[in-house]
Amino acid sequence: MPSEPLYINETIVIAGWELTEQFVLAGGPGGQNVNKVSTAVQLFFNIVASPSLPERVKTNALKLAGRRASKDGVLMIEANRFRSQDRNREDARERLKELILKAAAPPPPPRKKTKPTRGSIERRLKEKTGRAEIKRLRTRPEGD
Repeated sequence: MPSEPLYINETIVIAGWELTEQFVLAGGPGGQNVNKVSTAVQLFFNIVASPSLPERVKTNALKLAGRRASKDGVLMIEANRFRSQDRNREDARERLKELILKAAAPPPPPRKKTKPTRGSIERRLKEKTGRAEIKRLRTRPEGD
């Protein structure tokens, strides 16, 4: 059963068939419920084979995913923060959305090279000569 599509932004929508969910037992709080119900969610998304993402977003997403992505380019997000399966499912989808939004963000503007101001150069040199003078005064006085 495919899940509903995941809307990232105006231009990126991930179809439900691209997302695979697996439910596993989760540790942590929950009492006996932890031993009986599979509440943790593992969300799988094949970044490399996804037709929904542009190439730039795919490469950025793989860099951002780090060890969460396999060598084949499949991203695995595990969510076990909450006690209910539905909230963990929403959490995993939200984390995937955040990762893709971060990957789709425009690159920062290129850095403009600037020269240091004349005043900053003079202050640096004055400080440098001051430090040299302090260190020279620490030496032994020359004997006459």
